Amino acid sequence: MTYNTQEQTYPLYPLKFHPILKSVIWGGSEISLFKQISPVQEGIGESWEISGVKNNLSVVANGPFAGTTLGELLIREKDKLVGRKVYEKYGNTFPLLIKFIDARDNLSIQVHPDDTLAGERHGSFGKTEMWYVIKAAPGAFLYSGFEKNITPETYVETVQDNTFTNSLKKYEVQEGDVFFLPAGRVHAIGAGCFIAEIQQTSDITYRIYDYNRKDANGNSRELHTELAKDAIDYKISDSYKTNYEKNTNQPVDLVSCPYFTTRLLEADIPMTRQYANLDSFVIYICMAGHCTIKDDKGNSEFLGQGESMLIPADTKSVTIIPDESCKLLETFVGE
Repeated sequence: MTYNTQEQTYPLYPLKFHPILKSVIWGGSEISLFKQISPVQEGIGESWEISGVKNNLSVVANGPFAGTTLGELLIREKDKLVGRKVYEKYGNTFPLLIKFIDARDNLSIQVHPDDTLAGERHGSFGKTEMWYVIKAAPGAFLYSGFEKNITPETYVETVQDNTFTNSLKKYEVQEGDVFFLPAGRVHAIGAGCFIAEIQQTSDITYRIYDYNRKDANGNSRELHTELAKDAIDYKISDSYKTNYEKNTNQPVDLVSCPYFTTRLLEADIPMTRQYANLDSFVIYICMAGHCTIKDDKGNSEFLGQGESMLIPADTKSVTIIPDESCKLLETFVGE
């Protein structure tokens, strides 16, 4: 049954969506394997799990709302779906984009503008994001932040002479590593990284450096050197990696910022999450295992590895019932 009738209304329930798979030259097979898509598809670089991006709106896959886009549902349900404060701030734009990214090659070095700069230049929100490493090939690495001091003028020079990566902090990564990437932080995913990404709903990216690569026609990809110059945060930190201690059957804080809070939930017994005082939707991203999600309205939905689920803001509590064990990322808007 699709949610396209004015005569009937349905209470909100835990929502699952059809993934939006992105075929790119640098994609591999990890997304298909992780999500158990058969036959395995090669060349999938991204799976947009929950998206409110224009022309890339997620479509509900389960229950009475099946076939409805996230945008249509948001317009209809408003704060019941996302929360009062969230709806007041973002209106009919869903504020988060959830992705899986499989990099078979080194991705370009990028930076994203903050809300102020993105608003002035593009009439858009900025992009703050985070990465959770699901899997990493031996020696896989990523860049996050600067290793040494660099000025805006030196930045331009090093891009031009192909030495820009010498200024960046390089991390060899493994499963479970977490990186918070506030707007302005220079970053790049290296070959062999398979990650989950949580970000603001924004498609504004400034490409800084692309290893001087050429396309099939011998052309270089467009760089946004001057645009990025004012967007970069040049401050240096001792470490750009998020440290945390695992704790089974207890929520573990990973990231907390004005745009989203993310926790790690690893459970081998039922875990109840109380949301009565939370003025936001909640998203679960299943990293491993599978479980049943039961809410206070009597709804019950299965959630397996590689799947994501949106818990509406009018839900007061959820019980996660693992089948042996499961590992979820829990994220919502606010701190």
